[in-house]
Amino acid sequence: MDADRPNPAPAHPAAIPGAPAHPAAPPGTPVRPAAPGTPAKRILVPLGTLGAVASAFAYVGLVDPNQPGHYPVCPLFRFTGLYCPGCGGLRSAHDFITGHFAAAVHSNALAVAGYLLFAVGWVLWAVRSARGLPLRFAPSDRQWWLIGSVVVIFSVVRNLPFGSVLAP
Repeated sequence: MDADRPNPAPAHPAAIPGAPAHPAAPPGTPVRPAAPGTPAKRILVPLGTLGAVASAFAYVGLVDPNQPGHYPVCPLFRFTGLYCPGCGGLRSAHDFITGHFAAAVHSNALAVAGYLLFAVGWVLWAVRSARGLPLRFAPSDRQWWLIGSVVVIFSVVRNLPFGSVLAP
C-alpha cells in the first residue's frame, strides 16, 4: 500500500458483501436487498392469481356441475366406481361459492380445507409481497409424507362403508 495516498471513503456497510444489512446489525447478518417497485407493483402477481382463481370459482358458481353434460366425469369413478380425492370437488366449489357450506363439506371436505388453506396462504403472500419480502414455503420430507398420507387416508376412507359421510 502506498502511505502517501489517502484511504478512499468506506462504502456503505449494506453495499459490502457479507456486511450486515443495517450498521447496528451483528456481523454476518445477510444483506437483504429491497424488492424493486412500489407495494402496488409488487402485489400485481398475487392479485392476478386471485383474479384467475376467482374467475374459475365464478364459472363453477354459474355453471352447475350437478347438471349433467357440463363437466367430464372422473375417469377413476367412471371405470372403477371408486372416488378419488378430487371427486366432488366441482360440486364442492359450486356449493361453497353459492353459500351452501355444509353441502360443500359433504361433497368434498378435503377440497374445502384446500380452499381455506389457499385463502390463508394468499393473504400471507399478498402481505409479504407488498412489504417486499419473499414467501417461503419449503415443507420438510416429513410434512410432505403427512400431506400425502392425509390424501390417501381420505381417499380410502371415503370409499369404505363407514366413511360414506365423506363420499360425494
